[in-house]
Amino acid sequence: MVAIGAAIQGGVLGGEVKSVLLLDVTPLTLGIETLGGVRTPLITRNTTIPASKTEVFSTAADNQTQVEINVLQGEREMAADNKTLGRFVLDGIPPAPRGVPQVEVTFDIDANGILNVSAKDKATGKEQKITITGSTGLSKEDAEKMAKEAAAHADEDRKKKEEIEIHNQADTLVYTAERSLKDAGDKVSAEVRTDVEQKLSDLKSVIQTASTEDLKPKMDVLSEALQKIGQAMYSQGETAPQGEPEIKPEEEIGPEEKDGQAKSEAVEGEVVEEDKNGGK
Repeated sequence: MVAIGAAIQGGVLGGEVKSVLLLDVTPLTLGIETLGGVRTPLITRNTTIPASKTEVFSTAADNQTQVEINVLQGEREMAADNKTLGRFVLDGIPPAPRGVPQVEVTFDIDANGILNVSAKDKATGKEQKITITGSTGLSKEDAEKMAKEAAAHADEDRKKKEEIEIHNQADTLVYTAERSLKDAGDKVSAEVRTDVEQKLSDLKSVIQTASTEDLKPKMDVLSEALQKIGQAMYSQGETAPQGEPEIKPEEEIGPEEKDGQAKSEAVEGEVVEEDKNGGK
């Protein structure tokens, strides 16, 4: 940097460089942990700061009333392989089926590298926030080391993430099938119901142990069987059972299994502010 600075200074003095704009960037990707321990990025590495990004996530279980936000820094696909900058809990979410609540997560990093993370329940307006200093304070050497580690493990990380996502999708399909059968009631024939129940049972029996290759065929046949429920409902002039809003399984935030008190925990970086009051 000294050599570069000297060269720029020399160019300015010599009239060759009229202006230089130096922009700070995020040294590593910032994101949160989502269902299955996957890291979901919000602000990617080398993004010019200040920067802001908002995404909507949902719950991973029925009647889930709180979510834990694990703020991550790093390039690895799995949350555990990245650095935790801080944690906090948003509670008071109204009980609802999984996938229905909408939790708006916002990352906002200012020109000084101070990171503000908020989570807001769109139904109630209730919000929790955490402020972390030093999110861009990594040395160039440390940032490069973490990036190289991510590159070295890229293939295995990608494979592990794909396996988790397929299992998440299988779990979501099981949930959808069970709700569809319940909602359809006696509006579908015994033949259709039995077919769906059998394929549902086949998938549930292997969902925890099967490989991705073994899961996909069972997921496909169950999906095809579920279409028969919709066809049967429409043929009777009824509206097909409504599924939940489409939320990607990897965009679901798993249930927080601790007590119901909102909290925050700074693991890396100094937490200088936290708002524990409800939004509205």
